[in-house]
Amino acid sequence: QVQLVESGGGLVQAGGSLRLSCAASGRTFSSHAMGWFRQAPGKEREFVAAISRSGGSTYYADSVKGRFTISRDNAKNTVYLQMITLKPEDTALYYCAADRHRTVGASTFVREYDYWGQGTQVTVSS
Repeated sequence: QVQLVESGGGLVQAGGSLRLSCAASGRTFSSHAMGWFRQAPGKEREFVAAISRSGGSTYYADSVKGRFTISRDNAKNTVYLQMITLKPEDTALYYCAADRHRTVGASTFVREYDYWGQGTQVTVSS
């Protein structure tokens, strides 16, 4: 069992930056691929970024490529999402998720993640 707690969300103007953090409990963090997803009101949860167990492979949604960077620190049991050049359409509740099955790479699909945090709100004003 992995428990995930997100932090770092907030209100920011368009063009601004935020860094989200996701702290994981337990000693098995490094054996989980990790992902960030987001959900805006009235929309389905969507993939944002993912990172493999070692951090050697990363994946991004086209909408955030070049603006968001996912990283992880296995010694600190934490995964990060650095977001720059934020846009109003980035406004959403951002979730961290852990996948205990995938041994290579990381999935971009919601259904393949086993554990989820409660989310942190990101609001970008125009």
